[in-house]
Amino acid sequence: MSFGSQIYADRAAAGLALARELQRRLLRPPLIVLGLPRGGVAVAYEVARMLQAPLDVIVVRKIGMPGQPELAIGAIASGGVIVRESGLEHEFPELAEGFDRLVEEQRQELERRERIYRAGAAPLELTGKTAILVDDGLATGSTMLAALRAAREARAASIIVAAPVASPEAATLVRREADATVILQTPRTLWAVGQWYRNFQQVEDAEVCRLLDLSRRAEPSRALPLSERPSV
Repeated sequence: MSFGSQIYADRAAAGLALARELQRRLLRPPLIVLGLPRGGVAVAYEVARMLQAPLDVIVVRKIGMPGQPELAIGAIASGGVIVRESGLEHEFPELAEGFDRLVEEQRQELERRERIYRAGAAPLELTGKTAILVDDGLATGSTMLAALRAAREARAASIIVAAPVASPEAATLVRREADATVILQTPRTLWAVGQWYRNFQQVEDAEVCRLLDLSRRAEPSRALPLSERPSV
């Protein structure tokens, strides 16, 4: 799905645009918004705020091509989920042999981020909920696919993949497994997600923690009867 060509001022602006589109959908409560660290959390924060839904992270790590780290050849997510790019063994047999080593390297970083972002707290319960998975953009889609499968293993009742921009290939990939997708733009050519933002500076761990803390502090005001919440 594409709603035209738009360059976002920053991730917050992209999150607001994404939230407005989600508000037009019939979303089955209870909702939970899950941001993919790091950049996806800045987008997800605005989505959760406008939908008046709790925010959590779903920690994923891209497995990058050695020497070309921006090119994903797979991904891992919490819960032991591993995704390999299709055709890896055929196109890069030498990488396929070392894939397990690359996974282990990223697993250490995944566990580090889990400790920092959660600060000892348990992940929010997904069982029976509509999980909205949010990232700032999907290039290959492998990290979102890993997140999607992790949410499925956590027994989310329904999974919606949401992003401001995605390549057609990534959109097709996640659409096969998601219950629904809300992707605002699918440009024919997407070399890098940052092309679609005027401000795409790196999001640091401290900012992820700040946004999660702000959302947690807002939780009491979100605990309203469904009849009193804004229609989504």
